[in-house]
Amino acid sequence: MENSFNSFDNLSNRVLVAQSTEVERVAFYKKTYAHVAGGVLLFILFEYVLLQSEAVVTFMMSMMQGYKMLLLLGGFMLITNYAESTALRTTDKNLQYMAYAGYVFAEALFFVPLVYMAVIYTQGFDVLQQAGIVTLTLFAGLSAVVILTKKDFSFLRSALTIGFFIAIGLVLAGVLFGFNLGLWFSVGMCALAGGSILYQTSNLVHRFTTEDYIPAAIGLFASLMLLFWYVLRIFMSRD
Repeated sequence: MENSFNSFDNLSNRVLVAQSTEVERVAFYKKTYAHVAGGVLLFILFEYVLLQSEAVVTFMMSMMQGYKMLLLLGGFMLITNYAESTALRTTDKNLQYMAYAGYVFAEALFFVPLVYMAVIYTQGFDVLQQAGIVTLTLFAGLSAVVILTKKDFSFLRSALTIGFFIAIGLVLAGVLFGFNLGLWFSVGMCALAGGSILYQTSNLVHRFTTEDYIPAAIGLFASLMLLFWYVLRIFMSRD
């Protein structure tokens, strides 16, 4: 799981959210978080459909082993970067929606093994529900901190980039040398995901324009799903 950090050089003559009126800012926030919520609902739908296919589950479980895991991670990172860059490069809403939907589908496919194990090994949906509640609570709290204080967390970009490269290196080492990264790695990744949520929410206020609610939603959704992945892993480690 990886979340990219975008360049905001191509803003044209559009109005930054920080320079807009209060009414425009509120409308932008509503659109952005409505699209995040829509992404979550679409993710659940995709996940349900994918889990109904034994072939998909078997294939994705096989991709979590050895060098195949590296191929899966590489492909997912490419899709993430493509979706975010496409949504930022174009003002065509249809293309932005297609990029968002494609990214949500990729997330759902990537989650298949973890969700399958959570359901089968814990014999129910309790762990998924608990992890979901904790994730959404943390996401809402971190987002509220930024929106209410209007603090600029763009200074986190360098630290997050370094942190993600270190995390990717550890994942690669774990796959290549066959060791388990353990609980504390998941805890560290939750902290990294929390920082990413602060950064992405800060972008809503200080980097995006009032027309960028779809790319803004993609960035927030990516950070939310990163947090959910590792919160779920922590909950599963208890059993």
